Amino acid sequence: MRLSIGFFATLLLMYSTVLAEQPNDPDVTVLYNGGDLSGWEGRSDLWSAEDGQIVGRTTAEKPIKGNTFLIWKGGMPENFELTVQFKIESGNSGIQYRSRVVNEKDFVVSGYQADIDFGNTFAGILYEEKGRGILARRGQKVTINADGSKDASRFGDEAGLASAIHPGEWNDFRVVANGNHLQHFINGTMTAEVIDDQKDKAATEGVIALQIHQGPPMTVRFKNIMIRKLK
Repeated sequence: MRLSIGFFATLLLMYSTVLAEQPNDPDVTVLYNGGDLSGWEGRSDLWSAEDGQIVGRTTAEKPIKGNTFLIWKGGMPENFELTVQFKIESGNSGIQYRSRVVNEKDFVVSGYQADIDFGNTFAGILYEEKGRGILARRGQKVTINADGSKDASRFGDEAGLASAIHPGEWNDFRVVANGNHLQHFINGTMTAEVIDDQKDKAATEGVIALQIHQGPPMTVRFKNIMIRKLK
């Protein structure tokens, strides 16, 4: 029997996909690899699995009254590197980490957020949802002292960093949380950095969640979500 080159190419693609979905590193966990929303909880009228992506969507006909989240139910990660690809087509979103659920019925969380927005005003910043607000703007390194005061310095130009983030296209977001040291990277470039020494406010562990923001109709997409435990 003669096998075509196309057959071998298809077989190789299938094998590569299996490897991608089942990392050999025991410290790596796949949070979403393109299937259904098993392991996640949120409003079923707003979140769906489409074409290998997690999609959050609101409409003008049914606006939401407050921010709501799709929450990963697989644990409360502490020190980790989180990687995810996102595409925002309108509105405002974000990736919550080391967060806590404050309203189970409406899927509301509070905590650190790697911000995303279509207008590129906030994309990449470190925001604390239902907490201290903006902790570091794009291009800032901020040390939050024990009393809550902040010492800030600038490592990059805010507008210049924004030019490397592409609304309406796929982007790579990487979040590193190691002790009290928090870093955000988009498309390989650091966008924000925080040293959080305010022990009565800082979080050392918590849930991971994806945000749909109240306001105008919006659509955001996520895929290839993985987390690597830091020792």
